[in-house]
Formats: sequence, C-alpha cells, structure tokens
Amino acid sequence: MKKQIEYSILDLAIVSQGTTLKDTFNHALSLAQAAEVEGYTRYWLAEHHNSVAIGSSATSILIGKIAEGTKKIRVGSGGIMLPNHSSLIIAEQFGTLGILYPNRIDLGLGRAPGTDQETAKAIRSDFYQAAMSFPEEVQKIQHYFSNDNASAKVRATVAEGVEVPIYILGSSTDSAHLAAKKGLPYAFASHFATTHLMNALKIYHQEFQPSEVLERPYTLAGVNIIVADTDEEAERISTSLYRMIIGLLTGRRGYMQAPTEMTNELRELSKNPSVHQMLKYSFIGSKETVKKQVKLFIADTQVDELIAVTNIYDGQARIKSYQLFATIMRELNAEG
Repeated sequence: MKKQIEYSILDLAIVSQGTTLKDTFNHALSLAQAAEVEGYTRYWLAEHHNSVAIGSSATSILIGKIAEGTKKIRVGSGGIMLPNHSSLIIAEQFGTLGILYPNRIDLGLGRAPGTDQETAKAIRSDFYQAAMSFPEEVQKIQHYFSNDNASAKVRATVAEGVEVPIYILGSSTDSAHLAAKKGLPYAFASHFATTHLMNALKIYHQEFQPSEVLERPYTLAGVNIIVADTDEEAERISTSLYRMIIGLLTGRRGYMQAPTEMTNELRELSKNPSVHQMLKYSFIGSKETVKKQVKLFIADTQVDELIAVTNIYDGQARIKSYQLFATIMRELNAEG
C-alpha cells in the first residue's frame, strides 16, 4: 500500500497592505480553523524579526492563540530560531503549551536568526556563538523535557514528561547531519532555500540513526502553493508573491501588495535567476495544474509530508487556495 502523504501549513502571518496586525492574527486563526476542517496535520508559525510584512515574531504566543481557537490540529513552531533564545525558557514555554493543549504542540527548531545581522545582535549580542552551539542547545531542550532531568540542579519543571515532539528545521545540509544523528524528524525550508533540498534529504536518509522517538526517517518539505479556479487567476494572485520576493532580494521590503494582472516586466523579473531559484518549488495554477506538479515533487523527493506556504494578499483567496490544496492531497492519497 502506498504511503499517505501528510499535508500541513507554515504561516509567517504576512501583513497585507491596508490591514492591521490584529487583522493578520485574526485571519491566522480563521485559516487554522478552516485547515482543521480540511484535514491538515499541523499548523506551524515561523519566527521573524524586524519586518513590517511579517507578524509572526512572538511565535509561542501566537501558537497559544491558534491552539486555543482550534480543537485537534497540531500547532507548533516552524520554527523557533534557537540561538535567539535561552533553551530553558523555550522548554518552559512549550512545556506549558503542551500541558494546556495535550498532544497537539510541536517544537520545530532552527539555527538561523530569522532577521538581519543588526537585529540578530540586538536580540542576542553573542548570537553567532550561540548558533555554533545549536546541537548542544537542542540536547539541553531534550533534557529539560525528560523525566530524567528531575534530579538536575537546573530544571524546566513545567516541561518534564510533557509530550512535545521536536523537529529539526534546515535550509542547508548541516541540519540534515544533526537530525539524522539525533533520530529526529527533519523539515527542509525548500519554499525558499531550494539549492540543497535533494542533497540534504539524501544525507538525512543515509545517516539516520533510530531513536526513542523515531524508528525510521521522517521528512517534511516546504513548498509554495497558490491554487485558484483557473491558471490565469492563480497567475494574477501570484503577482503579490513575486513582488514580495523581488522586494526581499532588492532590499525594498514592505507590506504585501494587492495583485495585478501579470505584466511583461514582472514576468521577466520572475525569470531572474535569484527569483527563479528561490521560487523553484512554487506550484501555482488551477487544481489540475498544481496536482500534476505536486505529484512530481512527491515522486522526486519521497518526502513524508508537505508543508504548504501560501502567501496571498486576500484572506479569503488564501483560505480557498488551502482548501483546494487539501482536495489535491486527498485525491493523490486516494489514488494509491
């Protein structure tokens, strides 16, 4: 029997022009509630700082809001950028979340700053030293969640024995070695870091060591998804994403702009090598078009789970895209 591919959401809480942060957070909850109905496995929130267009900065607080407003969908971090934080505090935060929302909280951990260099230093003056000790800090968190830590001098008492699965996030091959060595599930940020995806997955599978939490490798891959009724409508909606990425690459960051008709100029810019590389795993079109693309991606990567990133200006169009993507995944899983 063919394996069932799980499907999930990564949300950056993108702020659209003309909306407020409160609107953005309320929309995140509406999306999570719709995702729960559509059978999504998990709803993850990112960690980014010093960006007007991204509302997901206080990740653990937003996770609490989403978990409180839903019933069964898993909610977690995609991810907590651990060098920005004390491992003890993160264990306490997620232990508390795990007690409040049992068997529903995930802790995805990454080592990037999720921001620019100056902001990274403002968050933590020794950020780069902290990034180098990422493996040791992951180990500390595992200890804090273990009942074996009850006799230690330093404890995260609200985390001990609480069921919060840890995921290693990555955008290069370094994280693949670590996830494999620790026997933890591995999520690759292929929705923007496309270059090393195949190599990272290969390393993870080759080096994987079974652990108490995972017998065999488990992989998740980020993909950009925009699904609409027609290819033309999806292309029009995607102009907001292309403008956002071009702004990111040219240092002109701002709120997500309303879509326009695709212009020749924007189409040319979208073919720029940097833009094209960043959005390599972007599946944009009608349900039929995206289904073919997703089927090929799953066949090529053999991942266990897709994490869909859908950055769309209009909230209702975004929810509709996720509903259509859920239909695609149900159909692919049923085809066997």
